Amino acid sequence: MRGAIPGLSLALLAAERGARLCAIIHYLVRGQLGWFGLTIACVVPGYAAQLLSILWFRADGHQPGCWLLVLHLLQLGLWKRYWDVLRMAAEMGGSARAGEVLAQLGDVCVLQLLEALLQTLPHLLLQAYVVLAVDPAGFIPGVSAGLSLLSLAWALVSYSHFTCLLKPGHLSLPAMAMLCLLLWRTGMLGTRILALVLFARLYSFWVFAVAGVHWLFMSFWLVGQQTDIVAQPCRWRLFNCLVGAVYIFCYINVRPGPSKTRVSVFYAVSTQNIWESTWM
Repeated sequence: MRGAIPGLSLALLAAERGARLCAIIHYLVRGQLGWFGLTIACVVPGYAAQLLSILWFRADGHQPGCWLLVLHLLQLGLWKRYWDVLRMAAEMGGSARAGEVLAQLGDVCVLQLLEALLQTLPHLLLQAYVVLAVDPAGFIPGVSAGLSLLSLAWALVSYSHFTCLLKPGHLSLPAMAMLCLLLWRTGMLGTRILALVLFARLYSFWVFAVAGVHWLFMSFWLVGQQTDIVAQPCRWRLFNCLVGAVYIFCYINVRPGPSKTRVSVFYAVSTQNIWESTWM
């Protein structure tokens, strides 16, 4: 299972990137420069994960050379990290380097989740809107949206799997459990995206008001939880605002300990918002 997670992540990442490139070419060939520009713009936030990857390489004592900088400039830094994890797992004769492999896997899981939230999620929203509101027969945007949804859900699942491995006494999740988590995340994200896109199709820019109210509620809720992941006050407020924006679409546990109550509150609010968006 140690090598299966990076392998599946790398394959899914390659498929999602390929579909995104096909969508860009599709819009360019058809002369849809507006959608072409917006699709290109969704790629830019992904450089935040690439920059963080470079900084982490330096923090680990690896001075990035020209080839490593080029890979990150081409947004292939995560591919390189996954390849390193696969190589280390294959070369590991016993459990002597298991901690090192887990640390490297944790880094790339966090970076993949960050890239998915900053890059894949906006791309998914854009392509879903194109398919549902502009070009229902668009095959390439539909495939790109589907793979983006799967990639985002898998990023959340692999991150959850890594956090489970960090807990004392917890073993690697079985394949069926990972599949159930993937289906759950895909269904949750799919319904949220569908509700927001359909609302945007009917009420245009009012969707930002709905998302803004949800974001404010979730941000204040996070403040009330007194999360201590970030110590400095300014960064703590920024962290709550960013995670509050993520909570528009999915739940990420940011506090240690049992989370049943927090999950119940999140899904109660999310379900109510989906119901209201559907019937408005």
